[in-house]
Amino acid sequence: MDINVRKRSEVQLIQLRGPLRMGPAVDGLRQAMEELIGQGDYRMAINLAEVNMIDSSGIGLLVRFLASTKKQGGNIKLVQPSKFAVQTLKLVGVLNLFEIFEDDDAAVGSFS
Repeated sequence: MDINVRKRSEVQLIQLRGPLRMGPAVDGLRQAMEELIGQGDYRMAINLAEVNMIDSSGIGLLVRFLASTKKQGGNIKLVQPSKFAVQTLKLVGVLNLFEIFEDDDAAVGSFS
């Protein structure tokens, strides 16, 4: 799993590449998101275009951090989720919890 974080306006853009599943991938994303929240960054857009697989631990992580950022007045929005990611999130009934955008610009703009 490759995790690239960059800030645009007041939003942290998190680009993921590879499978988001239990182990180093989920642990790495959890650590990155905990650091952002620790710095007071509660607005995140996560690009899932190159995430070809997501398991229950990856989904659980996204939902847990969605709840914690919303408590702080922030949000987590998904950008270009892959077909597999959309199907998996829909299957477990959490797709409707997230706002989904076609590109990073639209996601960043939606926060203002």
